[in-house]
Amino acid sequence: MLEHGGRLLRAAQRYGIAPADWLELSTGINPEAWPVPAIPARAWHRLPEDEDGLDAAARDYYGAPEVLAVAGSQAAIQALPRLRAQARVGVLAPGYAEHAHAWRQAGHTVELCESERLLAQSERYDVVVLIHPNNPGGERYERATLLDLHARLAARGGWLLIDEAFIDATPERSLCADSARSGLIVLRSVGKFFGLAGARAGFVCAAPPLLAALRERLGPWTLSGPSRHAVQLALADRDWQARMRGRLLAQGERLGAVLRARGFAPDAGCAYFQWRRCEDAVELHEALARRGILTRLFETPASLRFGLPGDDAAYARLDAALAEIAAARSAA
Repeated sequence: MLEHGGRLLRAAQRYGIAPADWLELSTGINPEAWPVPAIPARAWHRLPEDEDGLDAAARDYYGAPEVLAVAGSQAAIQALPRLRAQARVGVLAPGYAEHAHAWRQAGHTVELCESERLLAQSERYDVVVLIHPNNPGGERYERATLLDLHARLAARGGWLLIDEAFIDATPERSLCADSARSGLIVLRSVGKFFGLAGARAGFVCAAPPLLAALRERLGPWTLSGPSRHAVQLALADRDWQARMRGRLLAQGERLGAVLRARGFAPDAGCAYFQWRRCEDAVELHEALARRGILTRLFETPASLRFGLPGDDAAYARLDAALAEIAAARSAA
């Protein structure tokens, strides 16, 4: 399996620092999670039912004509390549590595490309996979550009697969409303914006025939009863959502400012994280880890992703650590 952020317990063992003493910045998860209320006993006791209102809440929140609830967008990422005959697939890179991994595992020919090449040379591919905004590169696209790319692919039976796991802070950029178009597939997650990664819940927005095929592939009860209950309430909480969009956008800017002030200017980012490419990424990752700050290390390209610290004390701790590291480098 591929490596991911969030391996806090492993880091605690490696560096001899108790889990409670870490500043966890290795994921792009909102540190101010939606407040989950008490889960009713029936959610634990009964088998999940599709008629519980979750799908309607998701259609309303995403503005999508049809949705399919899945066990996190990861479940769809793994299953969708099994629904096509062998194809040539262009995948955005650097990006979320599970996309390319899943298509390769299913026997497809995968080509990793920068976004400019994917957009300009779409005729090379049967399927194009984009992350919007990209993780970790931060690329963003105009709606018209994406719809034009989809039209070119769909005209010859191709797919445009867009992973919108990080788009909730800027929902006006989403293509969920257009997802009834054949060959357009949009993945959404509640783990990042709502901070509910443990619920393992996501949604696929696409045309009904594709959703039906995916449902058959995944089988029944893709989400647990407690997850369905909590996610339905979160999707309906418009006041919290409106407040959080503004907060996340501000926090993303604040994190970038902290990094720039200490000489570690990010190359890209979004509301949930900032990303810095640097040849000494391993050394910077280690220096922060020794101070109990966990970041996400990427080998190709050598880079670090910084998630949101969450509160004033956490920002101060990160700032102090960066100042120490910068001073030590200057003195060396």
